[in-house]
Amino acid sequence: MTLPTVSSRRNRRKKKPSLVLTLSAAGLLIGGGIAAYWLFTQGQPLSRDLPIGANIIPDDALFAVSLTTDHQQWQKLREFGTLEAQRELDKNLVIWRERLFTNNGYDFQKDVKPWVGDGVTIAMLSPRGDGNQESLVMVLPIKNLEVAEKILSESKPGNWVERSYQGFVIKEIQKSGKIFSVALLDQRFLVISDNSTTIERAIAAYKNKTSLAQLASFKHNFPKIASYQSFAQFYLNVPTAAKIAQGFPNRRLPAQVLTQLQNNQGLAGTVTLEPQGMRFKGISWLNPQSQRLLAVENNAGGMKNRLPGETLMMLSGSNLQRWWGDYVSTSEGNPLSPITPKEVREGVKSLTSLDLERDLLSWLQGEFALAVIPKTPKNALGENFQAGLVFMSKISQRQAAETALQKLDEVMKNQYQFQIQPETVAGKPVVNWISPFGALTATHGWLDDNIVFLVVGAPISDKILSRPNNPLVNTPSFQQTVITELNPPNGQFFLDVEQTVKSFIPNNLPGNQQTFLQSIRTIGVTTAINDSRSQRYDVFLSFKKVDK
Repeated sequence: MTLPTVSSRRNRRKKKPSLVLTLSAAGLLIGGGIAAYWLFTQGQPLSRDLPIGANIIPDDALFAVSLTTDHQQWQKLREFGTLEAQRELDKNLVIWRERLFTNNGYDFQKDVKPWVGDGVTIAMLSPRGDGNQESLVMVLPIKNLEVAEKILSESKPGNWVERSYQGFVIKEIQKSGKIFSVALLDQRFLVISDNSTTIERAIAAYKNKTSLAQLASFKHNFPKIASYQSFAQFYLNVPTAAKIAQGFPNRRLPAQVLTQLQNNQGLAGTVTLEPQGMRFKGISWLNPQSQRLLAVENNAGGMKNRLPGETLMMLSGSNLQRWWGDYVSTSEGNPLSPITPKEVREGVKSLTSLDLERDLLSWLQGEFALAVIPKTPKNALGENFQAGLVFMSKISQRQAAETALQKLDEVMKNQYQFQIQPETVAGKPVVNWISPFGALTATHGWLDDNIVFLVVGAPISDKILSRPNNPLVNTPSFQQTVITELNPPNGQFFLDVEQTVKSFIPNNLPGNQQTFLQSIRTIGVTTAINDSRSQRYDVFLSFKKVDK
């Protein structure tokens, strides 16, 4: 076949299946991006604020992902992980290469590499009166038009049908019951789709300027997280995804949950590869017409200073009461929620006789943290526990907190027959709950006048009551993993995967989970409320590296 709108001046010397069909198959088969290693292995680094093809993808697209074509970046990706993980990656790459190219009689190095541009974008469009299935469109920028024309003109013509739409030529062919469409836009982009209507929607978006690039909220928010030499970029249309989720049998979202999701407009992100791992920068934003506003409350930067360097996991937030309110608004009545607010309330009531909102959350309005700290090996108490689970929070009403703690002491004594034992640790008074079998199982007290804490499991309260000489925030693993660009943060998360796997994770996890976990050193997440309508995210995965 020849490129649409380009004269077929060259003789066809080869006969093999259409390259367009191969590329269309790529659009259908690339799901997680793993195939792109073989699809796109050359080109210059991306430097745009918006993804390639954003001026072609319709503004109502459900999802779009752009992948770099830089061979060096894909090679850098393959440096991460253990040898076992690399072998698993190689195996999947070979499978995808064969499905996309080898089985169709094509060699990527000769047939695609010479003309493809800096990256490729694949988008999923929601149905629009032409069936119930989502359709795909792929945008391939053309770096060398002359070479592309030569290669494609040498492909087997087949039974192609040519038609015109808004001044552009579309060529289509039917195979295995599907119609594949291809169009060349202004000799700059090769656009391919598995649906006749979809390619028309892409052309219309390009011609009429109704693409993602013209969508005000996308154009305003995406540049905030754009990165030089990004490995991947993506966008998710949240309300459209919510509507499609309504069509899943037995998984329909309740009206109140759907309303909450409709308040959100988009989620976008970029992925970059750094010397020690992979960084994800993301942003989500609300619908401009939404009545809901975000509380600009970024107060989660202090608790990490109170945790010792050996801390295995930390989760912090700015306001537990507000966090719970947000969870309730999106989870109540939601069949997809792992645990419902009603179940949490009833569980707290059953275990403690306290009302969650009235007796506890009413004074938990400040910064909070949940952490896992390993015990000191020589400590004889708590020998059944390898670590202690720590909760600490700034409180707004000291008297209300004291009353709630006294009620908890009574419940543990009368309902569970625990011993209530006052003690002094690091010069500060605490209360221990001792189980009937004599093991120390919990301790609560005060770090300062307005910071309460509770430890469950191993007795590690001494590690937080006295200011640690080497706090978590000063450790190399934390500093390398938890990005400080968003400062002050609304929330942070840190997990020492390597030490946690060694100490607590069994070696017989199903599938490839064990291989994946053993490849990661640490995970860090930081969030911040950007303004009343948008929120930022920074995620970093630190990988082990093996030369190969």
